[in-house]
Amino acid sequence: MTRIVITDCDHPTIEIERAIFTRAGYEVELAQCRTADEVATAGAGAVALLAQYAPITDAVLAALPLVRVVGIYGASLDNVELPAAARRGLRVVNVPDYGVDEVADHTLGLILALTRGIVGLDRAVHAGTWDFRGGGELRRSSSQQVGVIGLGRIGSAVARRALAFRFRVVAADPTRPAVEGVRLVELEELLATSDLVCVTTRFDPSTRHLLNAAAFARMKSGAYLVNTSRGGAVDQAALVDALRSGHLGGAALDVLEREPITPDDPLLSLPNVVLTPHAAFYSCESLVEMKRRAAEAITVALADLGPVGRS
Repeated sequence: MTRIVITDCDHPTIEIERAIFTRAGYEVELAQCRTADEVATAGAGAVALLAQYAPITDAVLAALPLVRVVGIYGASLDNVELPAAARRGLRVVNVPDYGVDEVADHTLGLILALTRGIVGLDRAVHAGTWDFRGGGELRRSSSQQVGVIGLGRIGSAVARRALAFRFRVVAADPTRPAVEGVRLVELEELLATSDLVCVTTRFDPSTRHLLNAAAFARMKSGAYLVNTSRGGAVDQAALVDALRSGHLGGAALDVLEREPITPDDPLLSLPNVVLTPHAAFYSCESLVEMKRRAAEAITVALADLGPVGRS
């Protein structure tokens, strides 16, 4: 039976994918690859790969001549060398819009965790202090401006949610139309005038370290940073410096440059940092949808390519 290999997956089961692949006539195998060499070994003889984080590099694709389709769990294609796939005529499929509401809701939750001092208040109560001042000096939402970097599906959804909570909202994205109630500005103005900067941009070489030391220096003193985009959009070392210096008031991060976080990461020692483990995408419903649509996209692509080798 023709094989499809799931290169890596941290979900509880792969029964959804297995059912879809089996129904389409494919055998499915699950590996837990972390390196390109491991992918090349596990994928031997497969016609398709389904990856979560494993690197799908030029060398991997060269070692797997039978692979015709590469599928990715979720929206990001960061771990695929797309030019290498294109040169070989491979189909690369993903699920770009499965968790928009979840990520937008999580982003708003992080915004409120910072602006309402929720984490500090909770820690104070658990430590035995019953004092409304435990969250610091809090301001009403209508007195603050949220700056959204990137007005794609998620950024637009975040902007609408922030407006509903009566924040003023500006956005920087030269490629997208404005959202009603949101003022489009240049990135420099957004950084200089926003009380909270929210990163929801796509991630590619042009946005790597978009938020760096120079960007943090332009931000308002005491401003907050929220990142639910990709860890690489933020220069993490520069962020730590800006937080330690007191120039930034705090940060809430669902994504990091290196995941999972290591015990010695300086972010863990900063009391003004809220961290979640790349969980913004998750709900019971979104996980099922992502797995189903990723598997279906692979079977549709293989059927479209037909029984002959690579197109």
